[in-house]
Amino acid sequence: MSNVILAAPPQTAALDHGDLLAHDAVPASLISMRDIWKTYQMGAEEVHALRGVEFDVHKGEYLAIIGPSGSGKSTLMNLIGCLDTPTRGRYWINGKLVSEMNDDELARIRNQEVGFVFQTFNLLARASALHNVELPLIYAGVGSAERHEKARQSLTAVDLADRMMHRPNELSGGQRQRVAIARALVNHPSILLADEPTGALDSATSHEIMNLFERLHAEGNTIIVVTHEPDIAARAHRIISIRDGHIERDERTK
Repeated sequence: MSNVILAAPPQTAALDHGDLLAHDAVPASLISMRDIWKTYQMGAEEVHALRGVEFDVHKGEYLAIIGPSGSGKSTLMNLIGCLDTPTRGRYWINGKLVSEMNDDELARIRNQEVGFVFQTFNLLARASALHNVELPLIYAGVGSAERHEKARQSLTAVDLADRMMHRPNELSGGQRQRVAIARALVNHPSILLADEPTGALDSATSHEIMNLFERLHAEGNTIIVVTHEPDIAARAHRIISIRDGHIERDERTK
């Protein structure tokens, strides 16, 4: 399946009442992006990092977004994760129009809807694995007893039940990434969003982490992996290839 994306913003035609209702209708998909542009002002020049990107992601999908450096994939990841907002276009997560939210609203959506997994793990060095996993629950105002139990369950789900009280420097790279995945899952988010999740790992450990993603997907999680590595993208069930701010290909692989 291929997407054809316009190189410049299309002209806006006059809309009748029926068109307006259709335009404002809330999409049924988990993620919906419509005519997404992201433009940066670099001195006197405008740089279009994204140019009219459109796609949907349904609950339970396993998607990889792949592209070379400078393609726009990191910008797209930031928009998906509500770390940034588009210059133009509409973006819904779970029926919520996040493209028009303010910073406080976006922070709530990030905590409720998105679980982040980063290449560099982003763990607190002096905290145990258990406390690291509890952090999103602390921000969400969950009480201590419930917080501990949910964090334990999440660490058990990634096979770290025997490492809960270990600090990051007492864990291997793969174990640290499992802690990060447990933290991402602890709030039961709508989307697990992973940015180059194997970038800091050797090939054998990368294989283990990707096997874990497959298992989590089989358990019903919606997973989006952003990567520049074709072998990592190939583990997903759908691949969006992005280049020069456009979707070049959108294809299902499994």
